[in-house]
Amino acid sequence: MAIILYIDTAGEKALIGLSKDNQLLALAENSQSNTHANFVQVAIANVLAKSGLDMNQIDAVTVTMGPGSYTGLRVGLSSAKGIAYAISKPLIGISTLALLAHHASQHPVVIQNKDAIQIFCMIDARRMEVFGAIFKADNTVIVPEKSILLDAEYFNKLLLNGPILCVGNGAKKSKEIANHPNLYFMEESYEIDSFIQLATIKMENLDFEDIAYCKPAYLKDFYQIPSTKV
Repeated sequence: MAIILYIDTAGEKALIGLSKDNQLLALAENSQSNTHANFVQVAIANVLAKSGLDMNQIDAVTVTMGPGSYTGLRVGLSSAKGIAYAISKPLIGISTLALLAHHASQHPVVIQNKDAIQIFCMIDARRMEVFGAIFKADNTVIVPEKSILLDAEYFNKLLLNGPILCVGNGAKKSKEIANHPNLYFMEESYEIDSFIQLATIKMENLDFEDIAYCKPAYLKDFYQIPSTKV
């Protein structure tokens, strides 16, 4: 089984993790989005030290490919590429929206409506816009990731196909414009366990990124995480 390094700087909270045999060895998190660049390398050194490992023992590097913060994605991917190249190990890219879908798949609403549920994963963008994608309960893609302008009409059309669980930090916007008994909300984000499980699947399938040519899924030319300051 593999030792995998995880790098996620796509959102407001960054994480650096290390797993072995699908079990988490160490985790470091940072909630200050404007300091992710300073956090990454120190956190990587810390999780390796905590696990009693060195960089050359890593079997693969996993990184979030977006969508998310423009600057955050560049920080994460450049770090991941540099490490993977330096130690001649594969690079695994994971969609932030796929991580949200995997995290939401254990929600009671999804379990109860597994044949009809639509998991609408959304990351907050500007105004009433989100970076979104829609998945089935088994994480099969229904609507691929794209920039989506939210309005009542959009939700009314989706609801014709079955109940919807809105998940991610864009779910709060949906509450403001849509109200329906088959519309559910889950504002929390994914955790490291979803990262580990999706990375393991890609590792087993040898589904790797091209270190030289892969790039983040920005979806738009520029995205800045909305400020939480009043």
